[in-house]
Amino acid sequence: MNTNWGAFTTAEPALAKTVEERFATYTHHVLATLRKDGSPRTTGLEVRFLDGELWLGMMPDSLKALDLRRDPRFALQANPGSGTGMGGGDVRISGRAVEVEDEETRRRYTEEVEPPEPFHLFRTELTEVVRTYVEDETYLVLQIWRPGEPVRTLKRA
Repeated sequence: MNTNWGAFTTAEPALAKTVEERFATYTHHVLATLRKDGSPRTTGLEVRFLDGELWLGMMPDSLKALDLRRDPRFALQANPGSGTGMGGGDVRISGRAVEVEDEETRRRYTEEVEPPEPFHLFRTELTEVVRTYVEDETYLVLQIWRPGEPVRTLKRA
């Protein structure tokens, strides 16, 4: 099932708002991709939520872009910031990145974002969104969303 950011926002607006707010708190986040040998690679990345899509823009021929061209699976974690506060909790998104080469779509993207030229542009298809936070200084709460399913909430003492 291919689910973009807009479909997630429609299905779970409250969680989507919290996730977007966490990503908006800081500019740089952590992207995990898979190397040729299957081992993980983590790198910094800026993300954009525009027109119902979660976009990943990258410098030309960056290793993370080459990783995604070879294997589109990714995991993205919002920057936790300094200290232990993590207002809004820890947020992670998993899915597949689809490279966008359509010139009209790329032009619309550059109207909103000023990427360095040239650049790779990927839109995302979500497979999971997870938020982890502490409630009442007692419980660790996990909210897990997958396409076609309601948010599942788990509490651990």
